[in-house]
Amino acid sequence: MKIKKVDVLGIGCKQLEENAKAAVSELKIAAKINSVTDTAEIAGYGALKTPALAIDGIVKCSGRIPSVLEIKGWLK
Repeated sequence: MKIKKVDVLGIGCKQLEENAKAAVSELKIAAKINSVTDTAEIAGYGALKTPALAIDGIVKCSGRIPSVLEIKGWLK
């Protein structure tokens, strides 16, 4: 199984990081969760607003905090 890369984009996005960790835990999948705070790196993802979430380099949401259920759907 390929390890998923989950990037939490933005400064102070603790709730989004917690939701991502919960989703990974509930699905029992292998994933590496990274916190990305560098503005140049965030801009490289094309995220227009933070907080944002990227999975395997693809931005799934921007400008809001998705629910654990929503993140689980993206991870499947």
